[in-house]
Amino acid sequence: MTGWLIDTGPLVAYLNPDERDHARVKERLDRFSGALITTSAVITEAMHLVRRHRDGAVLVARFASTAPLHVEDYSQPPALLRAVELMQRYADTPMDYGDATMVLLAEDLGVREILSLDRRGFSTFRTPSGEPLVSVLDLD
Repeated sequence: MTGWLIDTGPLVAYLNPDERDHARVKERLDRFSGALITTSAVITEAMHLVRRHRDGAVLVARFASTAPLHVEDYSQPPALLRAVELMQRYADTPMDYGDATMVLLAEDLGVREILSLDRRGFSTFRTPSGEPLVSVLDLD
């Protein structure tokens, strides 16, 4: 599958005009015509972060339903173990479960471009095979 991986921060920023990075993320996403790929952990984090906004959950659900968004699940035991191994490897960065699922997704799909606001983490993280991810916010 080709496209961009999308992390929690840009998803929330895109949906909420009050977010500091809203304009930058919106401009980048509005110019992109490919598929967006994420994990159920990212959707869960986004739902949690937008819960204070009256229509926050609805906006996440509508985005997931109308955007070219593909959502993968990494909650089965083998994937959980792989995610925890990554979290332990990057404990000093740190890496949370959502980040780990994004790195596993990059490895499994061979997609290296990620839309993320977590520069420190995703410039450090490597796929299990050692490949770096590339921030699409830094491209152009």
